[in-house]
Amino acid sequence: MSMGANKGPVIAVVGPSGVGKDSLMEGLRQADPGVRLMRRVITRAPEAGGEDYTPVSEAEFLDLARKGAFALHWPAHGLHYGIPREIESLRVGASAVLVNLSRGVLLNAQEAFDDFRVLSVTARPEVIAARLAARGREDAAEVQRRLARAGKPLPAGLAQVQEIDNSGDLATAIMAARAAIQPVRA
Repeated sequence: MSMGANKGPVIAVVGPSGVGKDSLMEGLRQADPGVRLMRRVITRAPEAGGEDYTPVSEAEFLDLARKGAFALHWPAHGLHYGIPREIESLRVGASAVLVNLSRGVLLNAQEAFDDFRVLSVTARPEVIAARLAARGREDAAEVQRRLARAGKPLPAGLAQVQEIDNSGDLATAIMAARAAIQPVRA
């Protein structure tokens, strides 16, 4: 690969649990073959389900972090999350690389990646509650905790943020997200 190869931006897809980040990311990938998805490494059991991720034990994660295997890593909700350094090779020739990030790590990500943008996915609280209930991974108390966290603002100081409402039809949200992340072509 040449030194001057085009690199797509890293686009953090953020939002509360149940807002539809994974569905939106997959829809964007299907709509544009140049969009790539970065798989996270998580200290979550493989049978826990949800997104497509690489499960590792906490000891394995800490060893990978110590060896510098991650471009970015952070703890959240009792787990450890990592973005492998391979994200840089994924960027080469991509129109964008989408990655699911936590709000608390966005400023670090903005420093770590030379072309970094944020796609903030929102939905009405009743929509999020219904989606969380439908997936059945959280009890009623956990659904309420997640809803309480859903309204937290993004950190100040982010350079490029686009907000997408995913309360309704997924296809509509995908179209809005495509328009938000694609540069205007002359």
